[in-house]
Amino acid sequence: MITVYQFAPAFGLPNASPFCMKLETYLRMAALPFTLDNRGDVMKAPKGKLPYIDDDGTVVADTAFIIEHLKARHGDPLDASLTPQERALSTAFERLFEEDLYWAVVQTRWIEQSGWLLTKAAFFGTMPAPLRWIIAPLARRGLRSEMRGHGMGRHSAAEIHAIGCRDVTAVSDFLADKPYMLGDRPHSLDATAHAFLANLLWAPVDSPLRRHAQRYPNLEAYCQRMKATFFA
Repeated sequence: MITVYQFAPAFGLPNASPFCMKLETYLRMAALPFTLDNRGDVMKAPKGKLPYIDDDGTVVADTAFIIEHLKARHGDPLDASLTPQERALSTAFERLFEEDLYWAVVQTRWIEQSGWLLTKAAFFGTMPAPLRWIIAPLARRGLRSEMRGHGMGRHSAAEIHAIGCRDVTAVSDFLADKPYMLGDRPHSLDATAHAFLANLLWAPVDSPLRRHAQRYPNLEAYCQRMKATFFA
């Protein structure tokens, strides 16, 4: 049995962490049996981040490595038929979501004060009072430092919003009227796309980035389709 260690659901989403939600979406899409441990214990995570899994004694961290492990051990029903070009497109969009758009969302959730108040409650609200007073600001400070090291954090808020909006427009233009990111069938890229887009559209964190995403009806329709198909 696969056990997924992650944060608790929040914002009305399966998870307020797009990486945790990505993994759960993938497991549902691949029809793999799993259980969730929602205690959010980052201290026990092999790489200090969630999610990670225990697959019958094999512990794997980081969603990219987890999904590669799952494909190798349990088969690859979603991506086995991809062409080399489709694999290249999938890799490129994975990077867009996880290495670019992610940091724009971090800006709106963790750095800007209005978003931080909601994020703090979602991720740390159930912690005992003395612990959450310590852990929450440390986590925020750590993400701010990571964001600056990445390079995104060296830009102004307006510049970061503009970068994120360009990413969102690119996703909408590429998706167009297709049912899924790469066409008529869902693939593992859709686990990533759904997790990041739903976290942007449906989390109650108002921002220029969210308002921009709401301008594209195909993104909302896509998230609703993924939800109805895999989270019914």
